[in-house]
Amino acid sequence: MNIKKIGMLTSYRHIAKRTDWLWQQTPQQFGSWRNIQIDAQAEKPDFLLLYQFDFPKNNKQSSWIDKLRRKPQNLETDVKSLLRDVPKERIIYLLREPPLEEIVENNKNNYQVAQQYCGYISGPDDFAPHPGYMPAIWYHNNAFRELNEMPVPEKVFPCSWITSGISRTANHRRRLKFIELLQASEVKFHLYGRGLPTWAKSSGELGNKWHGMAPYYYNLSIENYADNDWYVSEKLWDALLAWCLPIYYGGPAADKLLPPGSFLRLPTLDEKGVAYIQEVTATPDFWYAAKDAIAEARQIILHKLNLLNWLSEFVSQ
Repeated sequence: MNIKKIGMLTSYRHIAKRTDWLWQQTPQQFGSWRNIQIDAQAEKPDFLLLYQFDFPKNNKQSSWIDKLRRKPQNLETDVKSLLRDVPKERIIYLLREPPLEEIVENNKNNYQVAQQYCGYISGPDDFAPHPGYMPAIWYHNNAFRELNEMPVPEKVFPCSWITSGISRTANHRRRLKFIELLQASEVKFHLYGRGLPTWAKSSGELGNKWHGMAPYYYNLSIENYADNDWYVSEKLWDALLAWCLPIYYGGPAADKLLPPGSFLRLPTLDEKGVAYIQEVTATPDFWYAAKDAIAEARQIILHKLNLLNWLSEFVSQ
């Protein structure tokens, strides 16, 4: 089989220089999946994935370009120098940030500029050249084979929520308000995350999300955006892969991707939502009823929705 090597370029600083990005999402060595190998830093890849890559605006240098270049250059020169001589038809642009009001113009700028350099452009919104669901990535450190073959981990606590203290958009602030509301109630749950405000009774930050999900029957999986038919994020994948039953707040995309009964719908982020969480988490009965659906959803995430599988199918076209 002719294995195609796929490089990656991103504006996410925490993964921008990682050679082994996504290698934990395949049972094979060195990021191989069927007919592809993901090698983010490959110098001469066959395909190049631009994964949430923020292009400079208005032909001016942006912060990430300033750090890559000592002397300012024009936009076209800067971008082309990063594309590793991969032809346009083999450059894939996947945007994964939701079209929040505060960043929607930035997303549109990325789509517009990407058309100069990329043969395929997609994102989770209606104004993307190819609107589409985000292929699945997850944030557990477990090996693929372990996730694929493992039995249900021991469940000892009712519910967890892993989130952050980000407050830069109205949707983020709404989520923080819901933390306050939930903690003022009688709902028993453990809160984890980075940058949470001091008033939030947090159990701390986690180096591996598995530790804040696997021991719990339920996980609050609350998206930053729930207003279109495309957006669904790793919050749902992470919970299901840890054998949690997600109590999910998000748009309808999840219903089209996952089997019925594999997650519960949180109706609102207000008192009604608190009452629903309290009812569900008071007993593990909902989890036991959903156990088979969770098992089915996990296999769909691992083998079908997996970004590596998406890339493999793209290359095969």
